[in-house]
Amino acid sequence: MANSKATKKSSPPPPIVFILLFLGLGFGGYWWSQKASNPSNSSVSPNSQVSSLQNIQNILNVISIGDKILISDKLTPDKQAGVESMAQGNWNEAITKFQASLQQNPNDPEALIYLNNAKIGNNNALKIAVSIPIGSNLDVAQEILRGVAQAQDEINRSGGINGIPIKVAIADDRNDPNLAAQIAAEFAKDNKILAVVGHNASNVSLAAAPIYQQNNLVAISPTSNAVNLSGIGSYIFRTIPNLRNEALVLAQYATKTKNFATIAICNDSTSVSSQSLKAEFTDRVVSNGGRIANTPCDFAAIDFSPDLIIPKFIAEGADGLLLLPNIDKINAATDMARANQGKLSLIGSSTMNTHKTLQLGQKDVNGMVINSIWHPDIDSANPFAKNAQKLWSGIVNWRTATSYDAMQAIIAGLKQNPTRSGLQQVISQQGFSVNGATGIVKFLPSGDRADTNMLLKIQPSKSSTGYDFTPMQ
Repeated sequence: MANSKATKKSSPPPPIVFILLFLGLGFGGYWWSQKASNPSNSSVSPNSQVSSLQNIQNILNVISIGDKILISDKLTPDKQAGVESMAQGNWNEAITKFQASLQQNPNDPEALIYLNNAKIGNNNALKIAVSIPIGSNLDVAQEILRGVAQAQDEINRSGGINGIPIKVAIADDRNDPNLAAQIAAEFAKDNKILAVVGHNASNVSLAAAPIYQQNNLVAISPTSNAVNLSGIGSYIFRTIPNLRNEALVLAQYATKTKNFATIAICNDSTSVSSQSLKAEFTDRVVSNGGRIANTPCDFAAIDFSPDLIIPKFIAEGADGLLLLPNIDKINAATDMARANQGKLSLIGSSTMNTHKTLQLGQKDVNGMVINSIWHPDIDSANPFAKNAQKLWSGIVNWRTATSYDAMQAIIAGLKQNPTRSGLQQVISQQGFSVNGATGIVKFLPSGDRADTNMLLKIQPSKSSTGYDFTPMQ
């Protein structure tokens, strides 16, 4: 009986087993083929998805229409309360709080923008974004933001664009090209954003420009002047002239007005604008019969030492020194001026036109000549400077003027066509122009500003720093 049990044939499994086995093998083969043909899928994990979501949240944390504080300097309790009310949709309370904050600190452009946004609430608006380096250079960020805020305040007080007010979104790109590119992508995804004012540094504008171009979103930089921004895209503009104009004016002054025999240059190897201006200036000087010192000087160098560099310049016979710092290295430039001790005549780029230059440089920068596009004393008939001084309780500089001009160009374009592509078509037209803070604003086919530069000189004054920039006669 035992043998008969051992040799007895087993019955075949039910058909459902074969069906399940076939489906399992088929699904497994499909999964393996997909993984092999698309290796990136194999790297997708819960952790990477969480990281992606965190990255999106991080970007959203640096963009605000009034629901979060980006500028915490001189923060008032009323401004904090206004932001909290905005986040809750309590528009009337937000308006009251922002107004109270501006009574205490009238020089706060973020609060003025949030006030105007609160007045709009959830009503229809034309949305414009501005990207500034709050986290890396607060002074420059606020200078740019004041121009945007002033333009928004004026147009909304006058009834808006064809009856529709402007709402402004603010972003802090920290003058970081990678962060700026991500912010640009967020701006592009928001179909309500019709234009962007930004960015500050040329490196940053260059990183963001392809994204704006690809998404048909006009971007107007008030401060980026690098040569390679010219013609980078039909949606990319700027209200500051190409730095070739700056190089021309500075070289003319150095070789013709001052007749420098040899000019030393200290630039920043990490800055596109600084390197471009050095190259353009050098070409102009040489063509004018001048000479450039061979001693290298780089603000970004690890071993940067002004006390060691100045004697080398003098040994080469230099009698002039051109300072071309990145906007975030003004302190290094003033260190250079301090080490100079008046031995070489100082000239500088428009980047040096900051409060920080006067504050840190003091007597060491006295007499320094710099390039600029605008000064409040140049055109007394233009109401911008007086209106700005009244609004901000102080004198503004060229960055406020050129950012105001960027807004004026956008506003003029949106009046004719309130769409992304329509705006680009309007301001690209050969006959387009608008009155701005710095004069007539019109663009070349390259997107560059059609204008010239001027020279300013640092001289003693009754200002808070004891010095100021004054136009050269």
